Amino acid sequence: MSPVLRRFTRPALAATVATLLLSGAAFAQKANYDEAKVPKFDLPNPLVAADGTKIETADDWRAKRRPELLDLFAREMFGKRPSVAPEKIKFEELTSDSNALGGKATRKEIRIYFDAPNKTPKADLLIYIPNDRKGPAPVFLMPNFQGNWTTTDDPGVAALDVAGRTRNANKKPDEVRGVAKSRWAFDKIVSRGYAIATVYYEEIDPDKHDGFKNGVHPLFGERSDSGDEPGSIAAWAWGLSRALDCLETLPEIDAKKAIVAGHSRLGKTALWAGAQDERFAAVISNDSGCGGAALSRREFGETVAIINKSFPHWFCENFKKYGADVDALPFDQHQLIALIAPRPVYVASATLDQWADPKGEFLSAFYADPVYRLLGTDGIGEVKEQPGPDVSVGSTIRYHLRTGKHDVQDFDWEQYLDFADETVLKR
Repeated sequence: MSPVLRRFTRPALAATVATLLLSGAAFAQKANYDEAKVPKFDLPNPLVAADGTKIETADDWRAKRRPELLDLFAREMFGKRPSVAPEKIKFEELTSDSNALGGKATRKEIRIYFDAPNKTPKADLLIYIPNDRKGPAPVFLMPNFQGNWTTTDDPGVAALDVAGRTRNANKKPDEVRGVAKSRWAFDKIVSRGYAIATVYYEEIDPDKHDGFKNGVHPLFGERSDSGDEPGSIAAWAWGLSRALDCLETLPEIDAKKAIVAGHSRLGKTALWAGAQDERFAAVISNDSGCGGAALSRREFGETVAIINKSFPHWFCENFKKYGADVDALPFDQHQLIALIAPRPVYVASATLDQWADPKGEFLSAFYADPVYRLLGTDGIGEVKEQPGPDVSVGSTIRYHLRTGKHDVQDFDWEQYLDFADETVLKR
């Protein structure tokens, strides 16, 4: 496939920015769901540098274009990459049970102290490790939305006080134990020989616009008005890298075969974590939509204008200026996927999740292909168009469109496990 990206020639969109009507905390959104109204646009070429230089070798990509794109995404979208002195971060094993999941797994809970002298902020990493695997286990690392204890009925998983968090804040912890278990195929994952680790994302940083005064944000130093201070997604992605630090200390885990995954806003987080941290062997984006895998320039479903109005804390301030002019973006999301190259990446969509723009998600995967080819992989293979429902396509870059809603289901996990078998385990 040519590295020259084709020009889209659909009729101009009459009104490209959604109408947002605020009334207290509630607001109405108007989004485009008509393919005929997707505006024409040109995608920036991932293999042409900002100064016009063509990127023709793998060395050119690594030395020039990749650092340039990382800087652009940090400066204009997610915010600069935060750092904390490594000596401040400590890990403490809280529990270990070798008879979890009916004896199939060892369950560990490990507390990550992001500022060890003060013991806070902190986050607990829940890990299930297969008992019958010979040697260290490859691992999926996937953050969760409601708390580790909501991912399973396992009564041994600690339930924490979530007062002040945005989800289940008015419920007692045990009232929501296991409510999200349908998304977590722990038994299936362990039976396939993989460990699975999860962390409650709001323990890393609250998912609300609190002035970045809670969670890990205060550890990053005094905020400036530069416009590129890290948003919440940058903080969550940083936290996933610290979870990987923790996994690297466990002899039962093969951290060189760690796959970072995420759903929805945490799919955006997984992409950014994987783009920055090359220790992740592969990346999975599940229904990540705008700001994740979906092309911003399509303005289909959720848009840059809508997402920044709805969730002003997710991205840096600089990203907000592109809501009224997405063509001014110096990048698009296919280049975020390209930053993961040559490591395997899986992009998944759902038929009833038009808000996340399944076609835009597929096109990002498709147009990341030239970078993967340049770096010696077969990219998305022979795929030329978005597949129908419930078919996994591609190779090092893979994609599927699952029948159903915005969710993580057994079909998704089956594809991710096959993908990991065929890519990560062969490394």
